[in-house]
Amino acid sequence: MSQPLVWIEVRVLVPNGWQELVAQTLMFGPCTSAAFGRPNLAVEEAPPGFDYVRIFISKNEDTRALRDELKGKLDEMARLTEEPELQGMQLRFNELPAEDYATSWKMSWKPFRVGPICLLPPWDEREVAAHEKRLTIQPGGSFGSGRHATTRTCVRVLTQRIKGGERVLDAGTGSGILSVVSALLGAERCLGFDIDPYSAEAAGDLARDNHVEPQCTFRVGGFETLQESETGFDVVLGNIYSDIIQLHAKDLAKRLAPDGWFAFSGCPHQHLEPTLAAINAAGLVVDEPRRRGRWHTFVGRHK
Repeated sequence: MSQPLVWIEVRVLVPNGWQELVAQTLMFGPCTSAAFGRPNLAVEEAPPGFDYVRIFISKNEDTRALRDELKGKLDEMARLTEEPELQGMQLRFNELPAEDYATSWKMSWKPFRVGPICLLPPWDEREVAAHEKRLTIQPGGSFGSGRHATTRTCVRVLTQRIKGGERVLDAGTGSGILSVVSALLGAERCLGFDIDPYSAEAAGDLARDNHVEPQCTFRVGGFETLQESETGFDVVLGNIYSDIIQLHAKDLAKRLAPDGWFAFSGCPHQHLEPTLAAINAAGLVVDEPRRRGRWHTFVGRHK
């Protein structure tokens, strides 16, 4: 008889609003599932303003090198965001009972809705209303569950603005959720790219799960993956770090059709002014600023 697989829980206490980003940062290689919240009653509740992020690795893949890499990625993420509250986060490693804790997030993950988009896990077979669209999503996947404030805001913008037949460019696509939502709402073609080597595969899986694979194309890399002729997109999306928006605002504007619109997100409040300045310098104008907590989203067009 084979021995039961033993799992190591990697737990970190995270300020609210950063759970998805931290989970995404830690999900690589053998780290294939994530969960949020207090794991059980034996663990004290997170203090106000914080929550637990937990990922899982099998014991036979738990090495010192992997632990050092996890810590390095967490520290690098904190450095890039320049957020004081993310400095010094500590990882805790706990051996769990012989049970498949890599899927334990199923017990606590709750479906949710953004406008007419209903985000449901594959095992939830409930019917949605005729006016709603089902988005089947793997909540334990490496690019988050779609709950982050910036993602939810962008999804809401899409539900309000996509009319059908659009060509959509999705910069920093991650899980592909914005491309897939666009396709579900009627966009004709969606092209997403991301420098993360695992993104294209994850996004392709999401498109396949939601039966919009023919409308969606995903590439690994940055703007160099786009051909010069790939311009005139009706919609340009960028749910990415605000410093990337600042650096590539002109590249994003170059790809937008003269009468198209954009939605850029991922901007914390302290980066508001330089990000708006970069958008303006790129020949774009923000018609509709939105804010959810500390996060700003900018919706607009060419000047």
